[in-house]
Amino acid sequence: MKFSVSHAANSEFEKQGLRAFFEYRDLGIREATDGKIAAHVIRASPGEAVSGGRHRHELEFQMIYCLKGWIRFDYEGVGEVLLVPGTCVHQPPGIRHTELGHSDDLELLEIVMPADFATVPDSSGI
Repeated sequence: MKFSVSHAANSEFEKQGLRAFFEYRDLGIREATDGKIAAHVIRASPGEAVSGGRHRHELEFQMIYCLKGWIRFDYEGVGEVLLVPGTCVHQPPGIRHTELGHSDDLELLEIVMPADFATVPDSSGI
């Protein structure tokens, strides 16, 4: 593993990521940990509609911390959860969930392990 520091002024948000309606700013953790962990700031692309249905992620760890705005999810076995600034969610591996909506000013910190993982659409019809 390597030392890593990421300054906001030196890194930009990119449209490349899991969801087309979000922009992502990589925090350099993927490279520093040889792909074991990824950390990024996610922000909403204003005016972009939420798309995509219920799904799950094949990974070992996923944590989301809401920095700004709000986002609402529906989690299997839990129900609806609203994240607002200061909300921290640990999504257990494989939990099925759906994003229901978010504010245009949304910003999240997400940490996942491993850095590269599969997203599997839910085939249950729920």
